[in-house]
Amino acid sequence: MRKNIVAGNWKMNTTLQDGQALISEIVNMVQDEATGSAVEVVVCPPFPFLSAIGRQLPQGGRFHLGAQNCHQKETGAFTGEVSAKMLQSVGAEYVILGHSERRQYFGEDDELLSQKLKAALAAGLKPIFCVGESLETREADETFNFISKQLKDGLFHLSNEEFDQVVIAYEPIWAIGTGKTATSQQAQEVHAFIREQIARAYDAEAALNTSILYGGSANAQNARELFSQPDVDGGLIGGASLKSRDFTEIIKSF
Repeated sequence: MRKNIVAGNWKMNTTLQDGQALISEIVNMVQDEATGSAVEVVVCPPFPFLSAIGRQLPQGGRFHLGAQNCHQKETGAFTGEVSAKMLQSVGAEYVILGHSERRQYFGEDDELLSQKLKAALAAGLKPIFCVGESLETREADETFNFISKQLKDGLFHLSNEEFDQVVIAYEPIWAIGTGKTATSQQAQEVHAFIREQIARAYDAEAALNTSILYGGSANAQNARELFSQPDVDGGLIGGASLKSRDFTEIIKSF
């Protein structure tokens, strides 16, 4: 059975001290208020904070440490980069790959992301692989073709065993940081399409067992409705993950 997951992507925000205070509040609130919520919580702080934040997460429970990116090579002369093996060595279990901001601002394409996926899996990390369309693509009625290509070129080269470790996040680019959110029906429509593509590329069991998260300005007010959709298995949360009360309410939405 696929898992319900709420992942908090802190992006390039907080200081170490503020991040430590934030995660302390989140852990305490979730442990006090969300005991009946069957959901994994993945916390993805900036690289320099991974070890410190990881030490604050309760071990062996619902909390997991994730990173926001990794390099495609295991080692080498790549100043400023971080490998998947390094992330695993400091306790990371998940890594976000293909986020729209990485694609847009850093030129990451599907060929590069396919290499990063292989590197992450080889290091024992679980990739959260992001796909999603721009407003221009949606208005041109090309959403499904665009996402199908992202999946085929970036993800569907994996073996069945490798694919079993992957979480997918649908993030409509037009709804990230804009205050706009896809309606629950729009989110469900694309999530169902992604699941259909998985079934075609692999099999029905793989489609049934893959967690697909929604990642477009989900917040404490709309999470419950979004997560109630049959093919929405949680959220990749940006701004709301930096507010302990909001993030806890999103987790409780299940």
